[in-house]
Amino acid sequence: MNTAAPLASALLAAAQVVAAVIDGKNLDEALAAQGLAGPTRAAAQNLAYGALRRYGRGDFCLARLIARPLADAAVRGLLLAALHRIAERPDDVHTTVDQAVRAAAGLAGGNFKGLVNGVLRNFLRRRDELEAAADGDEVARWQHPRWWLDRLITAYPQDWQAIAAAGNGHPPMCLRVNRRQTDAAAYLAVLHTEGIAGRALDDSAILLDKPVAVERLPGFAAGRVSVQDHGAQQAARLLDARPGMRVLDACAAPGGKTCHLLEGADLDLVALEADAARAARIGDNLARLGLAAAVQVADCRRVADWWDGRPFDRILADVPCSASGVVRRHPDIKWLRRARDVANFARSQAEILDALWQVLAPGGRMLYCTCSVFPQENALQVADFAARHADAIRLPAKTTGDDNNEWQLLPSAEHDGFFYARLEKSA
Repeated sequence: MNTAAPLASALLAAAQVVAAVIDGKNLDEALAAQGLAGPTRAAAQNLAYGALRRYGRGDFCLARLIARPLADAAVRGLLLAALHRIAERPDDVHTTVDQAVRAAAGLAGGNFKGLVNGVLRNFLRRRDELEAAADGDEVARWQHPRWWLDRLITAYPQDWQAIAAAGNGHPPMCLRVNRRQTDAAAYLAVLHTEGIAGRALDDSAILLDKPVAVERLPGFAAGRVSVQDHGAQQAARLLDARPGMRVLDACAAPGGKTCHLLEGADLDLVALEADAARAARIGDNLARLGLAAAVQVADCRRVADWWDGRPFDRILADVPCSASGVVRRHPDIKWLRRARDVANFARSQAEILDALWQVLAPGGRMLYCTCSVFPQENALQVADFAARHADAIRLPAKTTGDDNNEWQLLPSAEHDGFFYARLEKSA
């Protein structure tokens, strides 16, 4: 990189990542393409993720600071990353401006150094005015697209602001201890000896006070613990798979729920994944944890391609969705998704449910789940399915203490947004 300081290098890399996302690329893939390592990668990731979480606000401000659209998307990305750092580090704004100008030397032949300097200094002069204007604009204030906010307002008139705010924050880091090796209380004590603070949420889940690199987690390589959101950990509990049962995880990558199921019981488990590269990650996770499952690369909707004719006692249908409940982990989703995508996901989900119902044994149970907060993918989807299938019995979504047929977890400080519904096939 053509820069003189680590922050400038990180800003330059973040600018390229943000530009790639604006161009329609996946955030993680764009970050990996930079080939970074160590502190520079960590700093660039923080800047890129932060700029995209705040994109609605940053875009609002840039529209008032730049007369004409920028021809170079990376320059726009640099400005967005710099605006994010100014917001995150108000005590260090002059360093941010200086390093952003240095980073601009590595873009488009260095022709935008003056523009970057002028825009950022103009922002600092007009900051109070621009921040007040942004607070008066819902897209800028809540940093979500208009169509997304409209859906939240309709579905959650009392909670939509909290949901949007959660989507703009940093996600919690939750661990799942391998109950074949230890429990939450014992592992928490080990963490504390390593200077890692957290608290147990149940007998296998630990919420860390601050995220740490997995390399710092004692016994991670040996399969003693995994990283999995507490909301996602509910799937294995709700499916209630018992020893010896034949179980299908229909959309299994990267394998967190597959492994959690196997940590709880010895099962005859088939894990399906349509994408070969993602299916390989299931195998990696199973190997690290010392577990075994039959992993197949197949589209679960094409039953004839993978089913051997033996019905399943339990099916986990963790279906592809808008991921609107985990957007703080994937801030590019807010800006890459379109309103029509939700309907497309809903159609695919209906196809998956209808296909999987064929391979469920009479008396068997299927758990439908998404990491979405949009009703079209959740409660409405399950209601439509039950209307199509007279042999579908809707069970209470939770195993104890609640008779509701669905369980919508909204994103919070302890977990992401998830939806669960349990269905039993009449005998």
